[in-house]
Amino acid sequence: MGTDIHPQAIVDTGAELGEGVVVEAFSIVGPKAKIGDGCRIHHHASVEGRVVLGKNNTVYPYAMIGGLTHDLKYQGGEPGLSIGDDNVFREYVTAHVATKAEDETVIGSGNVFLAYSHVAHDCIVGNNLVMSSHSALGGHVQVGDFVNVGWGAGVHQFCRLGRHCMVSACSKLVQDVAPFMLADGAPAEVRSINKIGMERAGFSSEDVETARGVFKVLYKSDLNRSQAIDYLQNEFSKGNKAVSDEIIEFAQSSERGLA
Repeated sequence: MGTDIHPQAIVDTGAELGEGVVVEAFSIVGPKAKIGDGCRIHHHASVEGRVVLGKNNTVYPYAMIGGLTHDLKYQGGEPGLSIGDDNVFREYVTAHVATKAEDETVIGSGNVFLAYSHVAHDCIVGNNLVMSSHSALGGHVQVGDFVNVGWGAGVHQFCRLGRHCMVSACSKLVQDVAPFMLADGAPAEVRSINKIGMERAGFSSEDVETARGVFKVLYKSDLNRSQAIDYLQNEFSKGNKAVSDEIIEFAQSSERGLA
């Protein structure tokens, strides 16, 4: 199966397009773009910069994939954006390349970015993220797998979002959210575990209760973070150790602190 390029699309001769790629009218594909098999670039969308798109990605109208970093520290060169497979970039989504010439912004596979959402320079995004409309990831944000970012939420630069966590709509997040937790507010605070998200992902009731127990120690006890981690490591024995260990390791490595 060959490519299908509309005569009113602009595809640079340097671009590399895989089998079955569709490029609709009035879209632009730049000279450094590599677009994998089965991708569809809808009308008026742009893929520019040093971008590698995996297979079966869909870029909707007016989205900008691979735009130049907003970082004022940019000093030239061709930083990159690496994207996996089966992602959906809805209308007006922006995903930017990194800042330094040798670096890349990274987006995994199976993610859904709804209208007007923004992935800034140097982010590292895992798999199966759902990012709602008008939400934004600042530069250098790291996102684990199966994360949910609600409508209009803003995530500060260098924050980390652990696996299966959720940031609620309209939240302003300035610190890390541990795995399996739900953060809400401005500034956002962890309010509970992401119970619905865990259940939808197939976690057992024991896993959910383990996360709840760790939540109570980390966020609801009178212990500070180091004391809570020490207690969880040495005295906490509830439920699935893999779940508790994942949260503990995340908390130990947090540089911005826990929301």
